[in-house]
Amino acid sequence: MTTPIKLYRSPKSGHCHRVELMLALLGLPYETIDLDMANGAHKASDFLKISPFGLVPAIDDGGYTLADSNAILVYLVQTYAKGQGWIPDDAKEAAHVQRWLTVAADNIYSGPCAARLVKVFGVPLDHAAAVEKAHALFKVMDAHLDGRAWLATERMTIADVAGYSYIAHAPEGGVDLAPYPNVRRWLERIEAEPNFVAMVASPIPEPA
Repeated sequence: MTTPIKLYRSPKSGHCHRVELMLALLGLPYETIDLDMANGAHKASDFLKISPFGLVPAIDDGGYTLADSNAILVYLVQTYAKGQGWIPDDAKEAAHVQRWLTVAADNIYSGPCAARLVKVFGVPLDHAAAVEKAHALFKVMDAHLDGRAWLATERMTIADVAGYSYIAHAPEGGVDLAPYPNVRRWLERIEAEPNFVAMVASPIPEPA
């Protein structure tokens, strides 16, 4: 492909970063278009044609538009890296990948993502509840990753990409990762991948 994929994003969004990370890991040319969310750029009529719910991330791949971060991950690997293991052909392994995509949309969203929304963006959510959910998640993940390199299969999949961003930046939401050595080693494996690209960092709050 020669035309870069357009990625509409907010630079500090973990949902957007997981798409950028996938694009980078696949070595696909892309350009980022940062939307002025504070002034309602995501609700403008032109953008709503691309993302009808007015949410980021969204992509435009040569005229094909798609919103929703996990859906975009599926599209990218099925279009540009089919058969490379990002989504396994084996039914059981594919089911494990889907399970962790659901975790990304549920447990990660309501845990470390929500805690970070409070601290970084001032969103009026229950911070204590989000931190509690994050620790409950990380306890399960840390046990799951004991003796394992990756979440779903014996190699990196889109499950790992979907989970990375908000977990890596959980300290920005006041969630300490120190008690979870297996989770931290998993993050380090992803960061060691060729073409890894980091998300814009925010200050880590002082401990309460």
